[in-house]
Amino acid sequence: MTRNHRRIITLPYMIWVGVFVVLPILLVIIYSFTVEIDGLTTFSMSNYARVLDPVYLIVLQRSVTLALYCTVVCILLGYPVAYILASKEYMHKGFLLFLFLVPMWMNLLLRTYSWISILERNGFINTLFELIGLPRMDMLYNNSAVLLGMVYNFLPFLILPVYSVLRKMDQSLIEAAQDLGANPRQVFLKLTLPLSIPGVVSGITMVFMPACSTFIIADLLGGTQNMLIGNLIEQQFLKINDWHFGSAVSVILMALILVSFGIFSMVDRTEGEGILF
Repeated sequence: MTRNHRRIITLPYMIWVGVFVVLPILLVIIYSFTVEIDGLTTFSMSNYARVLDPVYLIVLQRSVTLALYCTVVCILLGYPVAYILASKEYMHKGFLLFLFLVPMWMNLLLRTYSWISILERNGFINTLFELIGLPRMDMLYNNSAVLLGMVYNFLPFLILPVYSVLRKMDQSLIEAAQDLGANPRQVFLKLTLPLSIPGVVSGITMVFMPACSTFIIADLLGGTQNMLIGNLIEQQFLKINDWHFGSAVSVILMALILVSFGIFSMVDRTEGEGILF
């Protein structure tokens, strides 16, 4: 295939990316550097200066903190599950994988709504507490409820990449390590874990980024007192109609995600070089 043929084939995709990806991002960036004064649009850095207000910094810090907590919890819960799914000894791994995939077939909104009926004051858990003589608890509209919703919705995004890497791992390496006298703990720490780092990094990226920008989960499970940066952007665009400030917050969120992605890529590359050499 000649270079001209490749250009002709890729042209529709380049047009699609330009119109529906590049152009909207450019518009958001332009909006972030402008303000409307007496009906006139002028260049200004005031939108970014406004982000430094302590009220908005608290929202940003809460978003990053919850996203980090969510990522850590997903690693602690997801890696053992992926390890079990990839092991030959576990006979029911297909059924277990099916259980993790079934909720993903449902809409995110429906999955999150289900937790309201479970956690609310008259929900399933509090009803169970009352039956066994325990007092009802307020489990909704706090950071813990938001974190629970994040982990529930994003946990499969960590399990699947790690499972994919572990499943494709060359078993002859593990057999060679065992033949050389390595015990199961040494095999895991010195071989399995380092070789699975690319899947872990990929899973971290797929969990941290949506956890940073989510707004539906915080809306439904966190209430108005637990606003995240995604809720702030939604509020500026859809309720307050301040597209300029909303665009500035969006650009900052994009920059944060790009920096995080760069760090994860560097870690992935460093770990890969460490494994090779």
